[in-house]
Parts: sequence; C-alpha cells; structure tokens
Amino acid sequence: MNLNNSSIFEVIRSAFGKDVWQIVAPAIKDTLYMTVLTTVFTLLLGVILGIVLVVTDKQGIHPLPIFNRVLGAIVNVLRSLPSMILIILTLPLSRFFIGRAYGPEACILALVASCVPMFGRLVESSILEVAKGKIEAAKAMGTPNFYIITKVLIPEALPSLIRAFTVAIIAIIATTALAGSFGAGGLGDVAVRFGYSRFKTDILIAAVLVLIIIVQLVQFLGDALSKHIIKKRFLM
Repeated sequence: MNLNNSSIFEVIRSAFGKDVWQIVAPAIKDTLYMTVLTTVFTLLLGVILGIVLVVTDKQGIHPLPIFNRVLGAIVNVLRSLPSMILIILTLPLSRFFIGRAYGPEACILALVASCVPMFGRLVESSILEVAKGKIEAAKAMGTPNFYIITKVLIPEALPSLIRAFTVAIIAIIATTALAGSFGAGGLGDVAVRFGYSRFKTDILIAAVLVLIIIVQLVQFLGDALSKHIIKKRFLM
C-alpha cells in the first residue's frame, strides 16, 4: 500500500497489519544481531584506540609523538570516508574471511571499520576532560601508567564515556540500515527493497518506526546510566 492509491491514514493503519510485520519482524532480528556484535567490537577497539591516542600524545603519560601523529592520521582518514565507501571497500575482505560478501556477518567488518575511528575519537575527547591535577597527583605518588589508566582516567571519564558509547551505538544502528542496501539484510534492506523499490509505503513506515524505537530506547538507557553514575558521585 502506498500514498498514490491510499490516504495517509490507511497507509499508517496498514503499517501495523499482520502481513507487513511478517516481513519486518525477521529483519529486526538481523538488525539486532549486527548491532550487538558490532557494538561489542566497537566498544573494545574504540576504547583501546582512544586510550592509546591520549596516552601517546606529547602531553600524555607515555608520549610517543611520531606514533601518535601517524595513528591520528590513519584515524582521520578512516573517519573522512563515508560509511557507504567503507562498506564497498571492506566487502572483499569479508568474502576472503567468511567466504561471502552478503548477509549480516559479511557487513560486520564494514560496520566496525566505520564506527571504531569515530568512537575512538569520542573516547579520546572524554578522557581529555579528566582534570590534569588528578593525573599529576597519581604520577607524583609513583602510580604505574596502567593503574593511572584503569583507576583514574577511565573511572573519572565514565559518565562521558557512556554518553559517547550511546552516540556510537546509534551511529551503528544507522549504519546497519545503510548496509542493508549492500545485502546485509535487516531493517535497512526491508525499507529499501520492499518499502522504497516496490512502493510499499506501509512497510517503509513500519521499518522506520522500529528503528526509531530502538534508537530512543538506546538513548534513554544511555542517559539514565550516565545520570545514575553522576548522582552516585554527588555531582547532581
């Protein structure tokens, strides 16, 4: 059903029909599958990348200026590439590693490559907000760098890190929708292949509605967790 032969109210009502959700429901599983796996890899690699960028800065606790500039340049190059281009570039790698360039698993590599540089920079910005005095106090007491990172930098930046991670998850969800156009499946594939290409506006609305609900839920949980941590520290 589309707006060319039906009213907006009829299309919206049809978007909640059984036939539409028989198509949309399986795609939700694929989207969540891609989102969860990509989120795990993005969290691990992004946190490590952000910490390395901070620690090896010329004003960091273990300065390596040349390494930092090279790593920063690589991150900036990856961030400057549109997600669509990264997906196209990484699909051959997916074919090499898993034997095919389509399906949710094939696009996870592209999603990670697209989101890790962005999240790494967000982690870097969050950690740089930690008061320099606390770092200097830890160094003055002879605290090893590893403990400065795990006991000072990460705990102090945790509320900001959670907000950054929330932004990253939402970006991942948006990228999964884009990856659907390249055979990844999920809600993006349904929205484009069934909703747009076949002029099924009701299916398009249903897919978009699910994406909105998922994003709003992630944003709510991220904000709530960040505020909870801040309240426990008596900052609110």
